[in-house]
Amino acid sequence: MDSIKIAVIGLGYVGLPLARLFSTKYKTVGFDMNQARVDALMSGHDATLEVADDLLQEAIGKHGFVCTTDLEKIRDCNFYVVAVPTPVDHNNHPDLRPLWGASETVGKVISRGDIVVYESTVYPGVTEEECLPVVERVSGLKFNVDFFAGYSPERINPGDREHTVEKIKKVTSGSTPEIADIVDEVYNSVLVNGTHKAPSIKVAEASKIIENSQRDVNIAFMNELAKIFNAMGIDTNDVIEAASSKWNFIKLKPGLVGGHCISVDPYYLIQKAQVYGVLPRVMSAARRLNDGMGAYVAEQTIKLMNKKGVLVKDAKILILGITFKENCPDVRNTKIVDIYHTLKEYTNNIVVYDPWANVDKVKHEYDIEIQNSELEALQGQFDAVILGVAHDTFKSLNIRDFLANQDGVVYDVKGVLARTQIDGRL
Repeated sequence: MDSIKIAVIGLGYVGLPLARLFSTKYKTVGFDMNQARVDALMSGHDATLEVADDLLQEAIGKHGFVCTTDLEKIRDCNFYVVAVPTPVDHNNHPDLRPLWGASETVGKVISRGDIVVYESTVYPGVTEEECLPVVERVSGLKFNVDFFAGYSPERINPGDREHTVEKIKKVTSGSTPEIADIVDEVYNSVLVNGTHKAPSIKVAEASKIIENSQRDVNIAFMNELAKIFNAMGIDTNDVIEAASSKWNFIKLKPGLVGGHCISVDPYYLIQKAQVYGVLPRVMSAARRLNDGMGAYVAEQTIKLMNKKGVLVKDAKILILGITFKENCPDVRNTKIVDIYHTLKEYTNNIVVYDPWANVDKVKHEYDIEIQNSELEALQGQFDAVILGVAHDTFKSLNIRDFLANQDGVVYDVKGVLARTQIDGRL
């Protein structure tokens, strides 16, 4: 294993933490097409906050970790790890262009005997049917003769300080039994809780995509319950607490399903299932229901405003939070945007405040101008306040202080505020 030199392709939420971890054991180079991202990392700061500055600086200074946009600097590596996004297009069809591009990059530098391992979440078959033929075409080498492959699905949970990459139990696999052993050994050597070696690449691919699909379906069920109980005038949280007294009840909460994993990955399996003549009704229904929850929250807020006699047209509304989850700067596929756009049909006087989000990134991605400083200056101004994200900084607030008067409406998406502060919640 001393001869292993690792290149990680893609230095985002998944690639950087993994590359940093590998650098503690192996010579490791991180490759990314974004020069600004590389420059920031080499200065010792990760804007995603997934790798603490001290750990990143230690990796660079002590372990010789290097980030680069220069292909030549990864040409002498022999263990390539691809960790690029797997988005969907506007029709929710899998967009494999990032994977194809990364595979071309690997094909330009891979040599005989080398291994390429994919981490990106995909439907079963993508690694061997979509990615490796690209590597073959660009490199001129033959798969499983001149070079080999593996798949080890990422399990990064953005913003999670407990289940960090070194503590995650990783699924591994390889294109031959011998390669599977090597891939497993490389990952196992840096992980606290070890690995699970799957019998094939397709099994490893499938295991990852059902992890996220299962979460999506379970949350959709809770969201459907929330809609039913809200219509009945019953507090959903009270129902969940009561049901949780049974030993085998699985306690989940309703909420918005955003981010790059749970709200995206099921579409990969849905699409592939239909190729085989299977219509995944449960998964498809879960996606539709969860994708509609942002609009539902906005509509419930408007309903409460009407009941209290608050004029909705041109109302001043404050949305607290725009990231897809608490205490994390990640705004990818955030469903707070759906709340915003539904409310925009009634008023242009909407303020979005989030101390974790990058103002420029939100403007670029969603064309929404947000605020992230001087929260106190917003007090006493609004007809309605929606707590959209449960950042720690929001939990200690008296939310009603932001209302222009106490006849205003407070809606709690996350179910974390005291009942005395709110008018409605999921």
